[in-house]
Amino acid sequence: MRIFITGGSGLLGSKLAEIALEKGYEVYSGYNSHKPEFGKPVKFDLANSDSVVRAISEVKPDVIVHSAALTDVDRCEVEKDLAYKINVEGTKIVAEMARKVGAYMVYISTDYVFDGERGMYKEEDETHPINYYGYTKLLGEKYCRDFCIARTCVIYGAKPASGKVNFALWLINKLENGESVKIVTDQFITPTLNTNLAKMVFECAERKLKGVFHLAGATRVSRFEFAKEIARVFGLDDSLITPSRMDEINWIAKRPRDSSLDTSKARNLLDEKPYELRKALKTLKDEIEV
Repeated sequence: MRIFITGGSGLLGSKLAEIALEKGYEVYSGYNSHKPEFGKPVKFDLANSDSVVRAISEVKPDVIVHSAALTDVDRCEVEKDLAYKINVEGTKIVAEMARKVGAYMVYISTDYVFDGERGMYKEEDETHPINYYGYTKLLGEKYCRDFCIARTCVIYGAKPASGKVNFALWLINKLENGESVKIVTDQFITPTLNTNLAKMVFECAERKLKGVFHLAGATRVSRFEFAKEIARVFGLDDSLITPSRMDEINWIAKRPRDSSLDTSKARNLLDEKPYELRKALKTLKDEIEV
């Protein structure tokens, strides 16, 4: 299988590429600024449609996993034109090219398509984004309805990706250095280990599943509880984690209060089940310690 991963140096993309190589697939990792660690690097720019057309035409993939996006929520709120160009127009052209070359596609979407008023959202629940990032990702979904749309939530993993450290690594680093951190108690999520997510995405691709899937962790927790659990699993001092509230943080864009995802469809349909938090964090610890 020849697979093209957009965002090949990102937290999900790099793990997808790593697993795909282990499976013996031919892997092309699309990137813009950070050269990917795994797969054959393909430089392209989602904001430039010609560059997207050229990349996919040259690779002629059997499967495209479209994980690249402008994911900085506050930046999307400020630079709306850029967010639209990358997340909406970029996705449209990737989907059009997938159809043109006859490729199956998985579009990686987000919990932020929901307003967060009640949480544990199912695939068929009404979407209502409250920030521009969520709005652009939802518009992107519109172009991928005949493919697989995989919504996920707060991805974390054992290695930095695209020059950025994810929440789990950031927290571990702070606590190991004896620094105190303030974490919100009133934002609820279903945090997702990138290894588990990548395996679920691959199963969808190998089985050519279509429609919307919530591929996230199986456990709903507050950010604060998530941080405390990380500290416990890694044997770090959880008294350094102090509670705060969402309204104390100077975010530009509004965040959903409870954007947790109900993963029962994935649990019922997939062999690779969404991980409970304890299992995910134990896996993370094993991966970091390798």
